Formats: sequence, structure tokens, C-alpha cells
Amino acid sequence: MFCNEIKTSLFLLCYVCKFACCMGQNEDPLPSWNDRQTKQAIVQFINDTTTAGNKDYIIPEDRIAVFDQDGTLWVEQPLYAQFIFAMDTVKSNALKHPEWKHQQPYQAVIERDTDKIKNFTMEDIEKLIAASHSNLSVDEFKDNVQSWLSQALHPRFKKPYTDLIYQPMLEVIQYFKNHGYKVYIVSGGGQDFVRAYAEKIYGIPTQHVIGSAEKVKYEYRDGKPELMKLSEVFFINDKAGKPEAIHLFVGKRPVAAFGNSDGDRQMLEWSQSSNGRSLQLLVHHDDAAHEYQYDTVSKVGTFSQQLMDEAKRNGWNVVSMKEDWKIIFPSDR
Repeated sequence: MFCNEIKTSLFLLCYVCKFACCMGQNEDPLPSWNDRQTKQAIVQFINDTTTAGNKDYIIPEDRIAVFDQDGTLWVEQPLYAQFIFAMDTVKSNALKHPEWKHQQPYQAVIERDTDKIKNFTMEDIEKLIAASHSNLSVDEFKDNVQSWLSQALHPRFKKPYTDLIYQPMLEVIQYFKNHGYKVYIVSGGGQDFVRAYAEKIYGIPTQHVIGSAEKVKYEYRDGKPELMKLSEVFFINDKAGKPEAIHLFVGKRPVAAFGNSDGDRQMLEWSQSSNGRSLQLLVHHDDAAHEYQYDTVSKVGTFSQQLMDEAKRNGWNVVSMKEDWKIIFPSDR
């Protein structure tokens, strides 16, 4: 009798475990995506590349997925968050620099001259970045970014920028991680800026963040070693710089790449050039009601007709935010 009870208990335990396992497998890994071609392509890619014995199987060591950030993982309109951070920092430091009241581009920022700000040149932006990012230790800069993010609100949504991340893309990141993929952020934005919050909001560790970077210098302050941020550019992680940086920091070609603009084109090309199966995806901002609608005429996140033509020619997946996504932000759930 005792043995029969043990057998019965073990049978029930195995049944429950098997049922739970099947339930887990049947759960929708991308619940914020509509069941359209792009979602099916993502699921098919994961199944094909992580199922042992499949002709497109990719060994775990080679499962590398790279994601742009601005416009791919969170809102980039009307201006990049890092640029707004730079302007807010310059404005808050204006009393320490009275000469800025009569110097451009600082004067435009202090006076909130939107017409001038809209027409800032790359040189103007570099000056603002240098004024707000340099002469600080890397730890001081991280603290400044985190403090700003805790208070800054997006001008349209009136929410913190860290709330304006794309729920569907968070699901993709987790889906890839759950299947043994190493996930990297490869952003044209500042590396130290993104590292200040990437792990908290995306679950991506700082060592997996690759971005544009200023030079740093090792020195002693009050007898303690510090890495100080300089105003000199180390490298710009945009366009052709993205595959170059991936090679430098990762050392392997990615097999999946996600972007949203002309600045991501070379990164997607690089991932498609790998042997075997690969996946490329571009987020197209076409939902003015829930986020923004822009492409060829936008200075921020330009999605040119040439990029669209290349996507169609190469079989890249183009996400319609309006048609492919059920929701945009986590708070929409």
C-alpha cells in the first residue's frame, strides 16, 4: 500500500511538472505584438536558431543580438534625451559661467530660443555636450544623469523618460535572453549616459552597452584614483562606426540587429553578412496618436526612402508601430 501511494504521488508530481512546462512553452513570448508577419518572423527566428538539430541552429557562443537605443528602445522625439540633459545641465550651470549669456550656443539654451535650438549645427551640439559632460569623474557623471532622470519629464507625455520605453521591444530583449542570446545596446548616444540606466530599465548590464564616447584620463583627486571625462571625442558610434565598435567591444559579428534610422543601416548590413540565418528589424514610427509619426523629413531618427528601399530589397523586417504593436509603453498595459 505504501509503495503504491509513493508511485501515485510521483505520477501526479510528474504530470504537474509536465503540465506546467507545457503551459510555459505555450505562453505568448510577445504579448504586446499583434500576430502579423513581423512577430511571426521573430518567433520563427528564435525557434530555428535555438532548436538543436535544425539546419539554422546557432551555438550559444555565437548568439549575439544588437539593439540601437534612441527610437528603437525608447522615445527620441522631439529631441534626444541626452541632448535635453545637456541643455538642462548648461542652463543650471549658467551662473558659474556668466560669459555664456553672450555666447552661442549657450545663450540660446539659457534663453530657451527654440528657433535657434532647432537649427543647431553639429558643432553647437558638440559644444553643449562638452560643457555638460566633461571635467567630471565617470562616477560624478553617472550620478548627474541618474539625478536628472529622476526629475526630468518628457515635454509631451509628462512622464519620466525611463517610463517611455517600448514594451514590445522589452519583450523581444527578454525573449532573446531567455533563449541564450547575449544582448547588446549599440547606440549613437553617449556610452556613459546610457550605462547610467540601461541595467535598470532594459535589464542589460553596463558592459553590454556600446555608445559614442569621450576620452577619459586616469588621475588622482584628493589622493584617490579617478577616471576623468575629457572634452575630446574618442569615437562616434553611428553609421559605419557601429559595426566597427561591435568588432572592437564584442569581437563577433551579430546575427540579429534592431534599429530605426539611417544611422543603423551599416549595423543591419553587418549582421546580415554572417553565415547562416540572421534577423534584421527596423522600427518605423507611424503612430502619431500614441507616439510620433516621422521618417524622411525628421532631423531626429531619419528613416530615408533609401533605407526603406534597402530593407525591402534585403528582406529586413519593418515594424509598423501602428499595426504591429498593441501598446507602446509599459504603462499602457
